[in-house]
This record gives sequence, structure tokens and C-alpha cells, in this order.
Amino acid sequence: MAITKPAPERTDDGPPAKPGEPAEPREEGRHLNSPLLLTILMLVLVLLQGPIRGALAAPVMQSWTTVFVAVMVQALPFLVLGVLLSAAIAVFVPPSFFARALPSRPSLAVPVAGAAGAVLPGCECASVPVAGALVRRGVTPAAALTFLLSAPAINPIVLTATAVAFPGNPEMVLARLVASLLVACAMGWLWLRLGRTDWLKPPSRPSHDGQSRGEAFWGSVRHDVMHAGGFLVVGAMAAATLKAVVPEAWLSTAADNPVLSVLALAVLAVVLSICSEADAFVAASLSQFSLTARLAFLVVGPMIDLKLFAMQAGTFGRSFALRFAPATFALAVVVSVLTGWVML
Repeated sequence: MAITKPAPERTDDGPPAKPGEPAEPREEGRHLNSPLLLTILMLVLVLLQGPIRGALAAPVMQSWTTVFVAVMVQALPFLVLGVLLSAAIAVFVPPSFFARALPSRPSLAVPVAGAAGAVLPGCECASVPVAGALVRRGVTPAAALTFLLSAPAINPIVLTATAVAFPGNPEMVLARLVASLLVACAMGWLWLRLGRTDWLKPPSRPSHDGQSRGEAFWGSVRHDVMHAGGFLVVGAMAAATLKAVVPEAWLSTAADNPVLSVLALAVLAVVLSICSEADAFVAASLSQFSLTARLAFLVVGPMIDLKLFAMQAGTFGRSFALRFAPATFALAVVVSVLTGWVML
């Protein structure tokens, strides 16, 4: 019987190995790693520092940089506050607490959550991670979303800033409180009726099994800072880009039309992405617009802007943000007009 000899081994880069000789080791492919990519990027920046410096000196880029830094400086402290609260809720607060604190009926939990937003001294960047933590802890999504919308608009710091910015119009404080709370509760009830579970996808969290509470807390903080912080940067970059290219003369033209003025300031609130603790002073400076138009600016901004949309998409999923953001914007504009007509 003929015996078939095994085929000689082959290497990737050389001829077949002879029988009885060990095969040559394969050469590992060279791959780019993070340190190498960072080194290449730094070398490119050094080589192109002249053109980069010239581009940054342009007026448009200076405006872009100013807006980007302003948004980040305003938002980052409150994002950190929200992350700390989110981690504290996730690690230290037992799930049974929320079942006791909120009414069992979701329709009643919505206004309670809206009123609870008045006690959080933070802006919209803080409310997004906190709302995500509430959903993960078993709170009905309608109540968590109501809290997300109300907290940055009706907390004591924001209302005090509004009173300081409009010393001659104290009715603006009450109008902002009423309109913002109505929009937040209406969106919560709307979610109860039309919302679907598959639209809302909070991000999974790393497991902290076997860790102490302190380790789990800081692990949760690091996770949320990396997750929400990246979307905050994207939103701030988008806001700065749009602010740098929109002509200011458009605002003066829009102020002469009552309908267009409301829509213009509502869109401007989305584009500028100003922290709710500072937006009242910007609204007060837009004196060419009516009080109703400026109320729309104050109601829309804390509920939906570019950085908020990016953070909501990152926290709850893009499918959620694409539905929730337009509905919130439309309802906020309508409620602002009605509230302004009655109270202003």
C-alpha cells in the first residue's frame, strides 16, 4: 500500500519548509496603536502649526472658539454635578426608594416628578444623566422624562437669575415657571399615551459586582463622564459652528414679525445651546423682541438644544431623540405663545 507523505509546511513569506525542518515563524503584521497615532498627530500639528495659527486668527474661527469655550465652561460643571448625582442614585439609593417616593399610578407620578425638578440646582446637562439613572432604577420613563425637562427650567437658581435679568418685568419669572412646568408634564403624559419601550434604550452600565460602594461610585462617575462628556463636546462644536455662520442681521429682520420672532428665538435657543443658568441674561439683551418671543427662548432652550439633543441621543438612543426632541420643541413653542398671551 502506498503511503502518501504530508505536504510540506508553508510560511507566509518564504518557500515550503523541507521535511524534518521546523517551519519559520510567521512575521506579525504591524498595526497602528494609540501611542503611534498620537505621535503622528502631534508631528502633523507641529509641521502645520503656521497654517493652523493663521486659520485660528480669522474672525470666524475666533467667534467659533469663543462660543465653543463658553458652552463648555458653562455646561461642564453642571454635567459633573449630574454625573455625581447619577452615580449616587445608582450606587447608594435602593430601588425601593423610588417606588415609595412616587405615586404608583404613572399619570400621577408625572406631575410629582415635574414639581420635584424644582429642587435640583442644575442645568440641562445635569438632568440628562440623572434622568437616565432614574430609568435604570425602575422609575416609569414618563416621570423620568418629566423631571428631565422641568429640572433645568424651574429650579431656584434659574428662576432667581430670570428675576435678576428682568427687574422691570417680574411676570416673566412666573410665566417661565408656568410654561416650563406645563410643557414638562404634557410631554410626560404624551409619553404615557404614545411612547414605546423600544424607543427608549438607556446605555448599559459596567458591572460593579464584588466592589465596595466607593469603588462602584467612582467607576460609575468615570463611565458617565466619558459617555455624556463626548456628546457634550459634539453638541458644543455644532452650536459654535452654526453661531459663527448665521448673520446677526437676520435677527433684526425677524423681530418685526410677531410669528417669525417667536420661531426665530426658539430656533436661536436651540442653536446657541446656552446653559439655563445664563440664558435669561441673553434673553434680556434681545430687547428688540417681544416678551412672548423671549419667553419662548427661555422655555425652549433648557428643554432642547444642540448639545441636549446629542446627550439625549447618547443616553437614551437616537430613535428616542429623533422623536422626543421635535415634539418637545413644537409643544414648548405653542405653550410659550399661549402663556405669553395670557400672562404677558
